[in-house]
Amino acid sequence: MKMKLVIKTMAAVLLTSTLAACGHAASADTKSETSASPEAAKRPSIVCTNFPSYDFARQIVGDHADVTMLLKPGAESHTYEPTPEDLITIQNSDMFVYVGGDSDAWVDGVLDSMDNSKRTVFKLMEQVQTVEEELVEGMEETEEEEEGEEEGPEMDEHVWTSPVNAATIVDKMATAIGKIDPQNQAAYESGAQAYIAKINALDAQFHEVIDHAERKEIVVGDRFPFRYFCDEYGLTYYAAFPGCSTDTQPSAKTVAFLIDKVKEDQIPVVFHIELSNPQMADSIAEATGAKSMLLNAVHNVTDEDFNQGATYVSLMEKNVEALKEALN
Repeated sequence: MKMKLVIKTMAAVLLTSTLAACGHAASADTKSETSASPEAAKRPSIVCTNFPSYDFARQIVGDHADVTMLLKPGAESHTYEPTPEDLITIQNSDMFVYVGGDSDAWVDGVLDSMDNSKRTVFKLMEQVQTVEEELVEGMEETEEEEEGEEEGPEMDEHVWTSPVNAATIVDKMATAIGKIDPQNQAAYESGAQAYIAKINALDAQFHEVIDHAERKEIVVGDRFPFRYFCDEYGLTYYAAFPGCSTDTQPSAKTVAFLIDKVKEDQIPVVFHIELSNPQMADSIAEATGAKSMLLNAVHNVTDEDFNQGATYVSLMEKNVEALKEALN
């Protein structure tokens, strides 16, 4: 609670000074292409905090709106802090899309510092049913849990990892964008339905692999942002840390537990997540004869993947192949 108050106060001061000193600015690296024509100037501006929301928005709008991602490709989403230019980009937007969890706890303070009467604010966690972040057997407790701090249940923010949730978010996002720009509402609905069809096909691929798999258990030697995914497909899991943990060094007890679990259940693959140090997964794999592999939670993408046009669907399709090996 104290940290949120600090963030809110700092955001208000920073925003006031930035708006006075800097004028208009934009994040060019992760902004969809625009033109200087009068038509382009009228297009809605949509600003997103992370890659899934950015990808959903650009798939919906096509060439009818400008979409900007604040998180730079290759950056860690849980440690991102907005720059003065980012604050102005939000200020100048018609629609602001964010997750609503620990990774963007700074947002509330920023929005409280702005006049949002003419801006649509779209929160991913409000579009689907959320669940509490879970502490399973063998998992490291967070610092807050160890210190006994109580701020209410911690809701898991990684709602997009379930393709079913992703499809729901895309559908609701298209409706929200259509209200901003009614003239192109039909185009937005068309873009959304086309992408939802791809997400539904992805969902079918996961079911084909998981429903017929030899095992229904995964081990992640890393943070665990796949709660919604595992709930959707009936998988059990063991991992080193909860999804939003800031810890990176597991205790010897946690590592030993995961090694024993891999050996006991004859798990062939130990996963790590994207843009994370795979050292723990590699060590567990080496100690057990398992294979260390990436399971992508799509928080963000590498600069190379971004420049090559990677999407939520294309990245999740690689998880289909990874699970074929891990579950059989």
